[in-house]
Amino acid sequence: MTALLRYQIALLLRSQRWLPPLLLYGVFLAVGVRSGQPILDSLGYAAAALLPVTAWFVRICVTQEPAAARAVTAAVAGTPRAHLASLLAGVCCAAVLGTAGTLVVTVISDPRNADHTVDVPLPLAGTAGLLTAAVCLLVGAAVGALSSRPLPFGRGWSIVAMVLLALLALVTSGSPAKYAVTGLVTGSRTGAVHLPAVPLAAALLVAAVAAAVACGLAARRG
Repeated sequence: MTALLRYQIALLLRSQRWLPPLLLYGVFLAVGVRSGQPILDSLGYAAAALLPVTAWFVRICVTQEPAAARAVTAAVAGTPRAHLASLLAGVCCAAVLGTAGTLVVTVISDPRNADHTVDVPLPLAGTAGLLTAAVCLLVGAAVGALSSRPLPFGRGWSIVAMVLLALLALVTSGSPAKYAVTGLVTGSRTGAVHLPAVPLAAALLVAAVAAAVACGLAARRG
């Protein structure tokens, strides 16, 4: 699996297809985050922005391999493992980007509540921001897995499905991503920091189920 993962990441880096989602994430942060803003609000925004970016990374990694090369990889390693490696490659790349973005936001933000009257513990806020980013990362990975090959979408429809699923994951009640981001934004009003333990566990479950479905369909359809 390590060799497959390195192979998928190398394909992504050489293709430079990572550049559009990287720029999208940069634009999100440039538009929505300013130096001196309340830290919890900024971390919540940065985490939410990571969800569609992760879905895009996963979609790129799942579809980047030429059909002939994919057939060879599947023959050597098995279709489920090959597909799982492509999913993990997208998650790893998005995780690096999300970690860097969260750290930058933590450094430049004001460690106080929304009214700038209550101090917020910086290490605890940074930890909550990283965990919330992880929740959005996992949900985004599930969105990417369920809106890409081998599910029966055409190219155009798969993009539409990815956008709609990402939007629903951010606004639908009960979504781990919405719950985690809302916890940061709500905490910013009083200065209380809530670690999203339950949303993280739920996001892990959602991502695992989505990966299992995608890999299972890949094994059946080739």
